[in-house]
Amino acid sequence: MRLFLLLVMAGGSGGLAGSIVGATFGPRALFAGGFLGGLIASPCAAFLAARFHWIEAADVKSTALGAALGFVAAATVAVNTLSSPVGPLLSPLLVGAGGLAGRHLHARSTSRRAI
Repeated sequence: MRLFLLLVMAGGSGGLAGSIVGATFGPRALFAGGFLGGLIASPCAAFLAARFHWIEAADVKSTALGAALGFVAAATVAVNTLSSPVGPLLSPLLVGAGGLAGRHLHARSTSRRAI
């Protein structure tokens, strides 16, 4: 649960921080900054989780990739549902789900190799 929350918070916070920085350069940069900020922060959360010993070192890359893909999905949902507050508020959950899915798929693929 704490890994999921860390990934969600990192994706949302990274998107927010990137949007704030991007807004200083105009409306288009606001979206680009939010996208880049979240895309950078999401995988960084996986490395932070490994540093906290919440995940094994072997799971970091798959968790980071899943979180990054989850952020791309979350950004797509958020941009396409800007008319409602529900989509942008719930879309960061996809970052956590993507990270956990990446970790799960990695664990599943490595357990198959051991057989």
